[in-house]
Formats: sequence, structure tokens, C-alpha cells
Amino acid sequence: MKKVAAPPEPKRPFTRREALKVGTTLSVAAGTIGLGAWLYDRAPPAPKALPPLKSHRVERAAGAAEMAIAHGADAADNTRRVIEALGGMAAFVRPGDRVVVKPNVGWNRLPEQAANTNPEVVAQVARLALAAGASKVWVTDNPVNSAERCFERSGILKAVGAVGAKVVLPDETAFREVLVEGEVLRVAKVLWPFVEADKVINVPLVKHHGMSAATMAMKNWYGVLGGHRVRLHQDLHRSIVDLAAMVKPTLTVLDCTRILVANGPTGGSLDDVKRVNLVAAGVDEVALDAFGASLLGLAPADVGAIAEAERRKLGRSDYKSLKLVSL
Repeated sequence: MKKVAAPPEPKRPFTRREALKVGTTLSVAAGTIGLGAWLYDRAPPAPKALPPLKSHRVERAAGAAEMAIAHGADAADNTRRVIEALGGMAAFVRPGDRVVVKPNVGWNRLPEQAANTNPEVVAQVARLALAAGASKVWVTDNPVNSAERCFERSGILKAVGAVGAKVVLPDETAFREVLVEGEVLRVAKVLWPFVEADKVINVPLVKHHGMSAATMAMKNWYGVLGGHRVRLHQDLHRSIVDLAAMVKPTLTVLDCTRILVANGPTGGSLDDVKRVNLVAAGVDEVALDAFGASLLGLAPADVGAIAEAERRKLGRSDYKSLKLVSL
């Protein structure tokens, strides 16, 4: 696979404790601390020579379902059923497509701790993409903890390998600079599969988050970034929506098998995990985030990024107004 060199990353990622500390410090001292010209809205315009990420959306058949929710104890089967309800993976992936699957693999946790996407859901998405004729399926994320340990302990490394997909781990050569021109982000360094892929499938899970109230579909795009992304916590909700506007995924599959209802995003205690046995899927990330928030007992207004995304017309929070299939 072709890789393009990028500036070296820090020798180790921030811990969650460091991230919170740095984010708080930057919020207080933003007027005096240089935050990096390539990140913030007071920076000069990004150079136009940089390419943006292309849109990975596909045209939907007239009358097709816009969102589906499947209930059941089998996470892989729930995943299959919601994608079938949307027209099947062939409605999203064409023969020969290179597909990147983006789970949340941020933390060195076991599947039962609900800090990462369920490996059965991720593997089923990869399996269905390959069955639809994808020439390559890359599964990637840029975790907060050690990438090798996160992918291994989450069960995702083994699960996706068993179906023939390839895990792409981040290293100093794994990122490419792209144009964003968002309200906060001007340019960004992103994992190379997002530049090379023909289709992008977002596979987040539903978790409580101590800073953003919840992390689901839109917040999952933090994991495509290199560099000192903790700086984005200074303007968190607008940053999240800049990323959602940047990526434009083909399909989103929301893992609600186990949800983390407190002490997110890292989790750790099984007392904070609720078994819900749901998977949802659709093409409107705002609607899926609103649905996921409801599982945490939150209204859309409680999650700042949802309101911000609606303001920018990226989707709608009233997911019940969509053509919705419940299985």
C-alpha cells in the first residue's frame, strides 16, 4: 500500500488525564498561547493547493429507508439486518471499491467494558463490504492508548483479520494533509486510507463523554486525525462538526450493543456498562447521534455538536421523521 510521509507524531499519545488538563489550560489561556496556525479560526486561510477529502456519499434509491434499528442478542446479525433494511451493502459498495471502516478503538479495553466498538459489529461490516465486491477493506483508527494494544485487546484485530480485512495502524508515515476550511479547522492531517478510499463506513458506538456529553458518530472522526488533536477541545462542538463536514461518509453503523453510560470515554468499570442489544444504521449522522443520545437519557439539545450540526444543515435530529425501519 502506498504511504506518504508526514511529520513525526509524539512518541506517545496523551493520556485522558493529560488531555483534560491540557484542554482546560488552553481554554483559559487561549489569548496568550499559540495553538498552531493550522488548527484555529484566527489562523490565515489554508493554502488552496491542498486537496479536500472527496465526498464518499452515494445516491440513494427513491423511497429507500433512511435509518434502521435492529434489536436482538446477536450483534453481528443485528448489523446484517440493519444494512439489509437500507438496501443491502451493494447499495453502498460497488465491485472494486476500496473501503475504509472507522470503528472507535480509542482505549486499551476489553469488549465488555464498552469503550470501543463491538468487534462483531466491525467484522460484520467488513465481511459485508467484501461480499459486495470491495477490492480492499481497511479498518483503522488513531487511538489515545497504544494502537497495537487497543486493536488487540478490543478484539477488533482478530475479528477483522478472520474475515479478510486489513487493520491499518497509525505511525509517523500514516497521515496526509488535507484542506478542511471549517469554522475551527483550516487543514488537518488525516489517516491515509481516508484519502485513498472510494467508500467510508463509520462504525462508532454510544458512550458517555465527560466533555462533549456523548461520543457517537460525529465525534468518532477525531480518530482520523494526527497531530496534537487535544487542542481542539478548546472549541469542541464546532470542531466535531468541522470533522463531520469534512469526511462525508457513505454509511454509518451505530453500535448500541453495550453502551457506556458514565465515566466515558475511557470507562473501565462494568458497573458503567448497560447491555442494550441494538444496532442502528443510516446515512444521516445527526439523526443517528440524536438516537444514540436518547439511549443515554439525553435530548439532542443536551449534546452541543448535534445542535451545531443542524445549524450547518448536516442532518436533522428528529430521527423519527426519517423513513425509519425498526426490526
